[in-house]
Amino acid sequence: MIAYPSRMTPQKVLKRYFGYDTFRGQQEAVIEHVMAGNHALVIMPTGMGKSLCFQIPSLVKPGEKPEQPGLTLVISPLIALMKDQVDTLVAKGIDAAFINSSLGRRERESRYRNVADGKYKLLYVTPERFRKPEFLDVMGRRTVTLLAVDEAHCISEWGHDFRPDYTRLEEFRSIVGSPPTIALTATATPDVQKDIVRQLGLDEADVRLFHEGIDRPNLSLDVVDTWGDDEKLQQIIEVTERQLGSGGSGIVYFTLIKTLDQFSDMLRKRGIDHLCYHGQLERNDRRRVQNAFMDGHDNLVLATNAFGMGIDKEDIRFVIHADIPGAMESYYQEIGRAGRDGEPSECLLLYDERDLATQMEFIGWSNPGAELYERVYQILCDDKEKLESFGLEYLAEKAIHRPKHDHRLETVLSMLDRYGVVAGTWRPWNLDVTGDLPPQLCDQEALAEKLLRDQQKLYTLVQYVKHDGDRKQFIHDYFGLPYKGP
Repeated sequence: MIAYPSRMTPQKVLKRYFGYDTFRGQQEAVIEHVMAGNHALVIMPTGMGKSLCFQIPSLVKPGEKPEQPGLTLVISPLIALMKDQVDTLVAKGIDAAFINSSLGRRERESRYRNVADGKYKLLYVTPERFRKPEFLDVMGRRTVTLLAVDEAHCISEWGHDFRPDYTRLEEFRSIVGSPPTIALTATATPDVQKDIVRQLGLDEADVRLFHEGIDRPNLSLDVVDTWGDDEKLQQIIEVTERQLGSGGSGIVYFTLIKTLDQFSDMLRKRGIDHLCYHGQLERNDRRRVQNAFMDGHDNLVLATNAFGMGIDKEDIRFVIHADIPGAMESYYQEIGRAGRDGEPSECLLLYDERDLATQMEFIGWSNPGAELYERVYQILCDDKEKLESFGLEYLAEKAIHRPKHDHRLETVLSMLDRYGVVAGTWRPWNLDVTGDLPPQLCDQEALAEKLLRDQQKLYTLVQYVKHDGDRKQFIHDYFGLPYKGP
């Protein structure tokens, strides 16, 4: 077990373990606030050091009982990101670990024993871990001195990445003794901010908001109307040759893997070297591509929105969206990867009105109606033997009229999994029904409201494209923030 120095101040911890002489922005104020036993909501752009706001308190504040060291419990929805963060902490000599579904049984049980024995200063888990009785048992043996909720926008059904288990955070806080709580996210509208506090079971008066703002003076925002792939390709080539010729690196985002591959072929024919990153790559290939980009061996990557976790590269000179994104939150997070060194950087959105059809289709696929949830659930309950024989193909044919052109089933199964209704895998088929269909998935009125909200988010992006004024002003207005102007 690692011995931590006594009488360590946040400044000393910052220097000793993270190598920085001074804090950035509101980091120090946040740390002092939560170490005093208070709750905080932190909205800070990706790459600005949100994680230090809970990592440093975990190393400074030892806990009430020496024989039972305090534990900072970090709830995060992103398995890959929590592994990256824990690996980085361990490499710095910090006693941290994660427990999630990526672990085998033996390693998971070993880490449970370590938690019970007082090891680890930081423990990262997904919210779904609270479904496991063995996890609840081991948490009862530790004192949680700080609860950190990362990617806190997932709490809110108004947010852009809703996770059902995040709505149980009030219950989770109670289970671990209602400790001081810090919720962190890169973006949140005023509605989402209020919902985060409400879902935590806290009063707004008891939670201090630390908002770093979203003003990035060194970023230039531009939109170019295009018609067809040739015009998009020309824009990408012009920006790439201009920016990469003077050093630095760039990202071009695509909505579809198919489109990404097409542009990759066209760029290679023109002698422009690049990397490709998307969710269908094997995990080792994704890691290889990300490392090559981060290490500077390759300076251009074509990517879907799967490329983002852990991308904190200072010299990204441009971010191009070859297609319109689905929401302002995701658009802002993605352009926020440019120019973190403070140098001028370009953010270009290539708008082809025909691309709206793709996003509308995505919205439809991600918003099944109550009838489909109920139909799929009934098939899962009634046709177990046929599903074991014919799997996903049988389910798709029975549940959806034209399954080859409709991806709603993937959303249904994912949501059933997130709500704990099913357990197992559907590729290959090994799925069991483990719970009742929750009322949230049977409420057609609420599901229709969610569909409308998603459509409105896309319409906001269209308004942004058509806006003939200051686009930074538009973004600040959307997030409910004041804007000082250029």
